[in-house]
Amino acid sequence: MALSVASSITTPDLSDFSAACTPATSSLASSISSLQDVNDALLECLIGELNLNEIRDTLVHVANAAGEMMLSADPSVDTSESKKNSSDRVTATDKAVEAMVKACLTTAYPDFEFLGEESFKVGQKLSDSPTFVCDPIDGTLNFIHGFPNTAISLALTVAKKPVVGVVLNPFRQELYTAIKGQGAFLRKPNGSVHRLPTRQHPDPLTGLNGCLVAVEWGSERSGPNWDLRTDMTRKLMSAKSVGGAMCHSIRSSGSAALDFCYVAAGQMDLFWEGGCWIWDICAGWIILEEAGGLVASANPGDWEPSLEGRLYLAIRGAPSGQKQVVEELWQCMEGQKFVFAK
Repeated sequence: MALSVASSITTPDLSDFSAACTPATSSLASSISSLQDVNDALLECLIGELNLNEIRDTLVHVANAAGEMMLSADPSVDTSESKKNSSDRVTATDKAVEAMVKACLTTAYPDFEFLGEESFKVGQKLSDSPTFVCDPIDGTLNFIHGFPNTAISLALTVAKKPVVGVVLNPFRQELYTAIKGQGAFLRKPNGSVHRLPTRQHPDPLTGLNGCLVAVEWGSERSGPNWDLRTDMTRKLMSAKSVGGAMCHSIRSSGSAALDFCYVAAGQMDLFWEGGCWIWDICAGWIILEEAGGLVASANPGDWEPSLEGRLYLAIRGAPSGQKQVVEELWQCMEGQKFVFAK
C-alpha cells in the first residue's frame, strides 16, 4: 500500500545529528557529565537516520483517516463489550480503526514494530527498535456516550523514548503534533497552527493552590488504588483550613491522551494518573516535553518514570515552580502509592 502524505504542519527541519554518531573525542567526552547525557547522545544517534518529518506526516495522514472512521460510526449501534468491567469497554470501531492503522503503518514502514491497545498480547514489551504505539480510540466511554472528547493517539518510539507524537480529536478538529527537538504544535479547527504552549510566556507555578488539575477515575472502583485516588481528589479540592491543597478545581476529560495535550497547551496545570497504559500517554508525552513540560511519576520520589510504568504526573511548562508543585503533590499522598501490574 502506497501512502500519499501531504504535510499538514510546517516545522523546522531536523537538526543534524551526525556529529553525535562520530567516535567520541576528549572534548565530547568532557561534555558528557551524566548517564542522561549519554542516553540522549545514543538516542540522537539512533534517530539520526530517520526522517521524522516524513513519519510525522504519515501519522497525521493515518490519524485523519481514523478520524473519518470515528466520525462516520454510529456509537448508538456500535457493538461494544467489557474488558475488565462495565467501565472498561471496547467497541467494534476501536478494533477496526487499529486494524487500519496497523495495516497502513506496517506497510509503509515494514521494519518498524507495532504496539497497539487492541492487538496487545500479554507479555509484549516495548523494545529499543523503532516502534509505532497506537491507541485507536482513547476515551472509548466518551465515544460510546457521544461525548466529543475522544482521540486517536499515535507515536513513534526509539530506544524506548517517544520521538514523534500525533493526537487527533476528530470531533473537535484539534490536532496536536510534536517531533523531538522541533517543538509541539496545535492545529485548530480553522486550520491555523499554533506552537505550544498557547501562551508563549507562561506564568510560574506557585503551588497546588493555583493549579487546575486533571484526574481520571479509571475502571478500578474499589481497593487501595481507588482509596488513594478518591482520598487525593478530596485533599486536592479541600480548603487549606481542613488540611487540603485548595487547588483551583479538578477536571476529568475521559482521555489521558488529551489530558497530556491540555497540559502541554497550558490549559491544565498538571495531570496526575496511575493505571493507564503506554498507548494512552506515549504521544502526549513527547508533545508535553516539546512544549516545555515534564513527566514525573504519580508515585512519590521517582523523577524518571518509564513509558510502560503506568504512573504519570504531567506538569505544564513554566519558568519556575515545576518541581515544587510535584513535591507538594507527592507530600499530599502521605506515603501512599499506587500499585499496578505492568
